[in-house]
Amino acid sequence: MASQWYQISCEVPADAAEIVADFLADLAGSGVCTENRAVDSFSTDDIPPQPTCSVTCYLPLPCDLESRLAAVNSFLAGLPGCQKVTPQVSLLGEEDWAGSWKAHFKPLAIGNRLLITPSWELPTEHSGRSAIILDPGMAFGTGGHETTRLCLECLESLLTAPDTVPAAVRVLDLGTGSGILAIAAAKLGACRIDAVDIDPQAVQVAHENCCLNQVDDRISCSTTPLEQLPEGYQIILANILAEELVRLAPQIVQRLLPGGTLILSGILTERESFVQHGYQPFPLQLEASRHAGEWCCLVYRRKP
Repeated sequence: MASQWYQISCEVPADAAEIVADFLADLAGSGVCTENRAVDSFSTDDIPPQPTCSVTCYLPLPCDLESRLAAVNSFLAGLPGCQKVTPQVSLLGEEDWAGSWKAHFKPLAIGNRLLITPSWELPTEHSGRSAIILDPGMAFGTGGHETTRLCLECLESLLTAPDTVPAAVRVLDLGTGSGILAIAAAKLGACRIDAVDIDPQAVQVAHENCCLNQVDDRISCSTTPLEQLPEGYQIILANILAEELVRLAPQIVQRLLPGGTLILSGILTERESFVQHGYQPFPLQLEASRHAGEWCCLVYRRKP
């Protein structure tokens, strides 16, 4: 007989989540799941606070659900800010347990040409879009976060411009994470792409994703430091922390060809002026400042 579990979820104030998680862990005798926010970010300092958080535990059958649920209600009733919280109970089978998380990852159309899709949701009809197969993993970048989406839209507009020959464009993806930007560049026609990251694990994930998308022959994934990379890139993408964007500005600009385009993302709107000020001393022309949610993406062109 297939295993089954009761799932008990509590939507509680964020500052009470840790206390509730400890209680549910003791109640279930196993680990708990604290809801991951729908963001890909680089640092917890960059994630805007959220008012509530969902904490979930799982009870294997058979169990005395009524007494366990009474214990949860009693605990919440005595916890400040949680008196009105109502635990949600559902029954999960073995198949639900193994695959229910996949329901949160669906194909995502970006711009006019790109489609980000997990491997289990491969569409039969792309509607003329280039499909990027990307399963959720340990590296940053699934396409759902505003910073990545803004980069992808800017990259598409550059590589599909009427006067651009994508195969002749050399691209640098700085802080590649999952490799999504480098893969998108290849899908849009670029043939010479360097994808670098300081995290060896991210580089490994990026390489695996390049192979999965059959573009590994056009993308070099490595941990090569920025100062050791060559000059002469027509497009540089940097979706990293605002502070790192400013710190690395001299080396980034040095590697951009005159007339080349620099796409900077990972910038909270409140840090936009900080990044613009950091790039002001360099021979760059600000072409665009694009926004989505609480994030912005800056597009510069290097002056001849």
